Amino acid sequence: MEFDRTGIILYTIEYKKCVTFYEEVLELTKLFETEVLTCFEFGATYLLVELDLDYDGEALAESRIKTCLRMNVPNVKQLSDKLISKGVDVKYQEFSWGTIAKFFDPDGNLCAFKDSEKFEKQIEDFNVPK
Repeated sequence: MEFDRTGIILYTIEYKKCVTFYEEVLELTKLFETEVLTCFEFGATYLLVELDLDYDGEALAESRIKTCLRMNVPNVKQLSDKLISKGVDVKYQEFSWGTIAKFFDPDGNLCAFKDSEKFEKQIEDFNVPK
């Protein structure tokens, strides 16, 4: 498989504190942001700091999924269907901000495909002078 970009997603409960840390302490360049996620340049990849919307406040912090290996691709549906045909359990989702497909590797690490077109548009829109 070929990927247009790769990224790491850091799911966090302390969203604002983490954004401040990566922006002000590590001095990473911000690519774009929304109310619940901020995307930074991270070498040849990107780091997406995202509020963990699945955390219910009761689960043990140790059992939460905190990272995701992200692969941006031209056609999420096509690759999602390919994985399903190989026996992988895939959660395919379409949102206004883009399409994703989440799945786990054999060791339980979260992975995801994201549509390249809408991701690049988010970066472009953020960098347009306001």
